[in-house]
Amino acid sequence: MAGKIKSVYVCSECGHETQKWFGCCPSCGNWNTMTEEVRTAPSVCGKGAGNTRVTTSRSRAEKLHEITAADTHRYLTGMKELDRVLGGGIVRGSLVLLSGDPGIGKSTILLQICQTISGNLQILYVSGEESAHQIKLRADRLGVTNDNLSILCETDVQSIIEQIRTESPGLVIIDSIQTMNIEEITSSPGSITQVRESTNLFMRAAKSLNIPLILVGHVNKDGNIAGPKVLEHIVDAVLYFEGERNLSYRILRAVKNRFGSTNEIGVFEMGDRGLEQVENPSMMLISGRPKNTSGTCVACLMEGSRPILAEVQGLVTQTGFGNPRRMTTGFDYNRMSMLLAVLEKRAGYYFSNMDAYINVVGGIRLDEPASDLSVAMALVSSLKDAPVRDDVLAFGEIGLAGEVRSVNACAQRVREAARLGFARCVIPKHNLKNIPAELASQIEIVGVRTVRQAFEAVI
Repeated sequence: MAGKIKSVYVCSECGHETQKWFGCCPSCGNWNTMTEEVRTAPSVCGKGAGNTRVTTSRSRAEKLHEITAADTHRYLTGMKELDRVLGGGIVRGSLVLLSGDPGIGKSTILLQICQTISGNLQILYVSGEESAHQIKLRADRLGVTNDNLSILCETDVQSIIEQIRTESPGLVIIDSIQTMNIEEITSSPGSITQVRESTNLFMRAAKSLNIPLILVGHVNKDGNIAGPKVLEHIVDAVLYFEGERNLSYRILRAVKNRFGSTNEIGVFEMGDRGLEQVENPSMMLISGRPKNTSGTCVACLMEGSRPILAEVQGLVTQTGFGNPRRMTTGFDYNRMSMLLAVLEKRAGYYFSNMDAYINVVGGIRLDEPASDLSVAMALVSSLKDAPVRDDVLAFGEIGLAGEVRSVNACAQRVREAARLGFARCVIPKHNLKNIPAELASQIEIVGVRTVRQAFEAVI
C-alpha cells in the first residue's frame, strides 16, 4: 500500500519540524527559517522515507589507551595555500565541505587538486551538475591529465556509495551536495531533508572506509551555506571561498576545522590556467599604492601565524546633505563610527559635517582591533589633506579615551614590515619592550600613546 503524502515545515537552522508554518521557529527562535517539505509516510510493507540505512560494519568500543594517533595520515594537495588552511593536508577518513559564491572557483580548485595531489591515489570525481564531456573540457583547459582520475555523473547517493565500496578510491569529490538525492525520500534534491540525510550517508561511508571525501556546497542569497545548519556540524571541516567574481583574487578561509586552526587563510588568483597560489599576499595587496597621496595608510593584520599587510584608504569630504554619510568596505561600520567619535572628542579632529568613506584594497577584511590606528590615520590624513609617508606602517588598538593600546604578535608584524622595505613602524608604546634588539636595528620603531602622537609620527 502506498504511503500517504503530507507536508511538514522544517527549520533550516536547527532542524525542528512542525505541522504548520511559523514566522519564528519555536525551537531556536530564528525568523523566516521554516521551509515546507513534502514527504511520504512509511508504507505498510516497510519501505518509506525513513528507510535510508546503509549497511556498514559494526563498530566496537575501544579503550582510550588502546587508540593510537600515529595512524592519522594526511595527503598533501600540492597547493601550499590549501594545505595551510586544511592544517597540513587532507586527513584520511575526513569529510570536508567547500562552499562559496557561484563562479568563484570551487570546482576549478578541486579539479586542479586531482592533478597535483601527492601519491598515486585513485580519485573519484562525482558530478551531479555537469556532464562528463563538460568536465573533460575544463580539465583540458586546466591541464589536468591524471590517469588515476575517474569521472562519475550520478545523483543517487546509494549508487555512489556502492561505487565507492567497489572501487575503494583514495579520494572522493562530490560536486555538489545540493544535487544529491536519496530515492526513498520524496523531497526534491537540495531540500533540507535530502541534504541532511545525504551528508549523513556520505559521512558514514567516509568514516567506515577511511576515505577522505570533499563535498561542494552552494550558498543562498544571504551568503550562507545552503541547506540545514546541521550540515556544518556533520562535516569535519568547512572551507569558504571569499572574494568578488569581478576581482581576480580569492581568499580561502576555514570556518571550521577539527584537524587544524581556523585562523589560517589561503590566497589565490584566478587566471587563464585556473587558480594560482599567491605566496606573498602582502606584496600583492600593497602593490600599485599611490605615492604622496593623502588618505592612505598601510595596516598589518594577523591571519593565524601569517602577518599580512593591507592598504587602507580613507576619504573625507564636505557633506551635501543634512546628515553626513558613512560607508565602509572591508571594515566594520560601527567600528568606524566609534573611531570618528574618538577622533572628535579626544583628538580634536572634527568630522560632524563631513562624509567619511573607508576602503580596504584587495578584498581583505580588517576584523581585528589592531587595524584601528591605520584606519584612523587614513581618515585624519584625508581630513587634513596631509599624506602619510610612503615608508610608514601603523597598527594598534584605539580605546575610547583616545589611547593606543597594545596588540598581540607585535614582533611578527614589525618583521614583516622590515622584510617589505618599510623604514618606520608606528606601534603602541607598551609593545616596545617586546621588540628584539636585532629587529629594532633594521627598522625605525616609534611607540605612541595617543592617536595625536601617532598622526604626528606618520607625516
